Amino acid sequence: MKRFVIALLIPMALHGQGVAGGDARPLSLEDAIRLAHQNSPLAIAARGQLRTTDAAVRTAFSQFLPTLSLSAGASRSAGEALGPNGKLVQISSPWNFNRGLSSNLELFDGFRRQNTLRSARAQQTAAESNERLQRYRVALEVKQQYFNVQASRESRGAALAQLAQAEEQLKAASARVTAGAATKSDSLRSVIAVGNARLAVLTAENSIRLANATLTRLVASPYTVTAAGSDSDAVAVVALDSVEVVKWLEDAPSISQARSDLAASVAAAKSSRASYWPTFSVGASLSGNRSDQAFAPSGGAYSSNKSLRLNFSYPLFNGLQREENVARTAVAEDNARAQLREARMVADQQLTQLLGSLRLAEVRLAIQEASVVAGEEDLRVQNQRYTLGASTLLDLLTSQSTLNQARYGRIQARYDARVAKAQIEALVGRDIP
Repeated sequence: MKRFVIALLIPMALHGQGVAGGDARPLSLEDAIRLAHQNSPLAIAARGQLRTTDAAVRTAFSQFLPTLSLSAGASRSAGEALGPNGKLVQISSPWNFNRGLSSNLELFDGFRRQNTLRSARAQQTAAESNERLQRYRVALEVKQQYFNVQASRESRGAALAQLAQAEEQLKAASARVTAGAATKSDSLRSVIAVGNARLAVLTAENSIRLANATLTRLVASPYTVTAAGSDSDAVAVVALDSVEVVKWLEDAPSISQARSDLAASVAAAKSSRASYWPTFSVGASLSGNRSDQAFAPSGGAYSSNKSLRLNFSYPLFNGLQREENVARTAVAEDNARAQLREARMVADQQLTQLLGSLRLAEVRLAIQEASVVAGEEDLRVQNQRYTLGASTLLDLLTSQSTLNQARYGRIQARYDARVAKAQIEALVGRDIP
């Protein structure tokens, strides 16, 4: 019996380590999401991709402008050469200076530049959709851990209530055993109930520490943070209009990105067919040079040479490279079209699943709320009956177990409802009131 009690007191010693998360700094959900957006590698990579596509659009637009280049140079040679008498003589040439200005403009290239610009803009739109997608994915991950912290703290509260009931039950059982109104088995069962309650407290505190550590990693905070606010706030029933949801779904980040990828693929396919067209370009240049014994680039007049060029080019055969490019871009377009169809169907499937999970969680939460009220009343009655000797300890333990299950079921239902709503927000790419 002594060893048995000592074994059950070990959790009490561990409990003396302190309340989990007591030194963590509370952080609001909005601040946690904001910090995660700033520091998440996924969000940073998405913003970097957006900057890259912005630069690509500027580059594609600049292809419509004429090229312009300026050149200048100077050269001089010196050395030894064989003279008329067969001896080496020193030779030295004057400085030669040259300068030039040239420009070239492509007049027609088979609509390659137009399609390249369309493709770049479509990729820019796809990058914007990806940035929105990653932003909501990061927000979802933060929300899950935030709600996990709240659920763990609520579980700790439920475990503490369970512990208080078990300790009161142990006192009552011990008193009845002393008075000879109960057997020793009642006190032993009560001791086990106290041990299990303490174990539940330790488990909840460990969950709080783990959830806080995960939340701290997500927001990249140098110190430990935890969720602020109440853990048992009521979860409002989410009212969603089916027509409105379908509109949201078409504008979902994953679908928008797939649609932009398809637009970029179509433009790339058109651009690949530009090689079947001839190209026209015009160019002009102005150049000059002069020589001087001294290094004086601006010390005299330069000769002048002006030129104007009109170019026409049409590749008759280039080793079937055009056909290969057209085939490759056509395959990419087919793949992008299939990806868009798949993205729509996956999003529709996920929305159906998440809406079902949300509704089930809301119903379970309502049931568990009623179950907790009923369990508390049943436990109160069983406590009185046991004190009066009208029921057994087994009846009391059954009522207590039922109440504990209802409390943990309510916590899980509230967590599921919160997470399901956050998952729907991440799917459609907008906040749901």
